[in-house]
Amino acid sequence: MSTAPTQTATQRANQRRVAFATVIGTTIEWYDFFIYATAAGLIFAELFFKPAGAQIGLLLSFASVGISFLFRPLGAFLAGHYGDKIGRRAMLVVTLIMMGAATTLIGVLPTYATAGVMAPILLLTLRILQGISAGGEWGGAVLMAVEHAPKDRRGRAGAFPQLGVPLGMLLASGVMAIMTGLVSPGDAFLEWGWRVPFLLSIVLIVVGYFIRRAVEESPVFEEMAAKKKQTKVPAAELFRKHWMLVVIAALVFAGNNAAGYMTTGGFLQAYMTNPEGPVGFSKTQVLVAVSFGAIMWFLTTLLSGYLADKIGRKRTYIIGFGSQLLTVFPLFWLVNTGELGMLYVAFALFSVGLGFSYGPQAALYSELFPASVRFSGVSISYALGAILGGAFAPMIATALVQATGTTTAVSFYLFGLTLVSLAAISVLKDRSGIDLSIENQAEQEIGATIFDKRQLPAGVKSSVLTR
Repeated sequence: MSTAPTQTATQRANQRRVAFATVIGTTIEWYDFFIYATAAGLIFAELFFKPAGAQIGLLLSFASVGISFLFRPLGAFLAGHYGDKIGRRAMLVVTLIMMGAATTLIGVLPTYATAGVMAPILLLTLRILQGISAGGEWGGAVLMAVEHAPKDRRGRAGAFPQLGVPLGMLLASGVMAIMTGLVSPGDAFLEWGWRVPFLLSIVLIVVGYFIRRAVEESPVFEEMAAKKKQTKVPAAELFRKHWMLVVIAALVFAGNNAAGYMTTGGFLQAYMTNPEGPVGFSKTQVLVAVSFGAIMWFLTTLLSGYLADKIGRKRTYIIGFGSQLLTVFPLFWLVNTGELGMLYVAFALFSVGLGFSYGPQAALYSELFPASVRFSGVSISYALGAILGGAFAPMIATALVQATGTTTAVSFYLFGLTLVSLAAISVLKDRSGIDLSIENQAEQEIGATIFDKRQLPAGVKSSVLTR
């Protein structure tokens, strides 16, 4: 009697466990990351940077959001190095614990009123630890999902860890909305209510730890370990052979990340709740609307993963960036009406571009890099793209509004970065379904299979395709 059906059922069950573990783990990681960004937009300027004044304090608060991005490459280098040497699963557990510990400690920090300048110093230190953790988290999660999946389902499998971002955003804004609207309105929120969402991280971290420990190691890494094909210094090998690919992959992510951080990075929350600004929504109204936006982002990200398997990663990206270009101006036009219904419309429209230019990223990145440097490649590209895109996007947007008195400059800023990402994806060849195993390392390293020769500038075509 054939055992093939049983094996197939077992494989599918394992893939479901991997999908569940990656989405739960990334949701917890990004909840931790976004709860900070939300607090930075709403209350950290007053709690930790008040002596600098309202406007400068808000800029400093957003700068603290951006500083963590500068340390993402360090996390990416470390996680990539050890992820390509000792395994994907081990690094996922390490990054989860690091992020949760940093987030929980923020919840017990003294404020400037009680500890003076030491308070923002401690806050920045813990935010840096969050950045290091986030830099290593994403690569491990997407490789676990994609490398476990059959080649015709990598798009949808890779979309699951991507769902952790809108789910983390939904959880962070939802918890914060509860604290501002129901549990501790007014002064109570500033006194103790803001701490609760950070302290909840310790519960989430325990749940995530046991879920991730139960997942099997990536089959691609197990093959590398069995055949002793691990690279001694993966990052050095990556930049020696694939530096241009890292740069282009980072630019692909920059436009999406900058747009996403208009909502997740706290800028819109601060802009719309500013009592002296043109909108004047309450904190709870904005947080509930952001939660709605996160749901829409979740749905479009999930849909884009399925679409990426049907029409390819590249075409799905182009749809996403095209939508983003069409909505970066209407986003702020609708917000500036001051009507709550128009705010929901704005988030719904904006989420289409965000989802369609984010869902295919896990599969796209995984198929770009050879197995022996894949963890390093996807992690470092993602971290560099986050610096170019979202790191200081909320601070830049705030500075542009303060300097011009209008959000039009912010729309132009997002429009320009989206064009850059659209150009970057156009020079990559869609490699959907390529063999990801270590046996095809040589094929994966041939530049002609990565770059679209029709789109490359003449000056770089020969140097790239003759590697």
